[in-house]
Amino acid sequence: MRGTRARGRRAARALAFGPGRRGRPRAGRLFFESSWGETTHLATDDPMMASMAGRYAAALFELAKEQKQLDQVERDVASFQALLEASPDLARLVRSPVISAAAQARALNAILAKVGISGFTGNFLQLIVRNRRLFAIGDMLRAFQALLARERGEVSADVTSAHPLSPEQMHVLSDSLKASIGKHVQIRTRVDPNLLGGLIVKIGSKMIDSSLRTKLDTLKVAMKGIA
Repeated sequence: MRGTRARGRRAARALAFGPGRRGRPRAGRLFFESSWGETTHLATDDPMMASMAGRYAAALFELAKEQKQLDQVERDVASFQALLEASPDLARLVRSPVISAAAQARALNAILAKVGISGFTGNFLQLIVRNRRLFAIGDMLRAFQALLARERGEVSADVTSAHPLSPEQMHVLSDSLKASIGKHVQIRTRVDPNLLGGLIVKIGSKMIDSSLRTKLDTLKVAMKGIA
């Protein structure tokens, strides 16, 4: 385990330097091959952290923590996540398998310059474009936030709702979760128009589902059983 962490830290440092100079391997290649080959595994009981997205997030987290840049990277991650959720064009850019890495890189660089994301986070995003892993950026950002919450002794909750939650609803939800769990809860929200109402709250492996659609689906299954 100690050796795995050491390799992860050495590899994570590559993020800080961007593209390699002549005579040296490119940072992205060093970062991927030394730490994130398909045979690399982290000792963890968290399925997210054992995934490819989790390994990328863990490397970003290790570097940001080592360089005392967690707060800045947290802000950058939140900014990019908000853009991803608000822009259908960015979502298509991220998910489309037919857009080349070069085209993704050009578009991403323009977006990062416009919103002021650079440094570790900027290098990280450029790296995953080169490695053709941009399609997993949503999971990587969520995994980073989960690691950050764990570092701070917080609990992360993924909340899916049919409509955006108002500040008042977020406050009520935060207080309710804190009272139930006994810890401050970092809430990550997502809108799913397919929900007919209610919320789906996921804390770790625990799912709290109050959505009307799930209740209707459960009722349908019960009715089929009766028939």
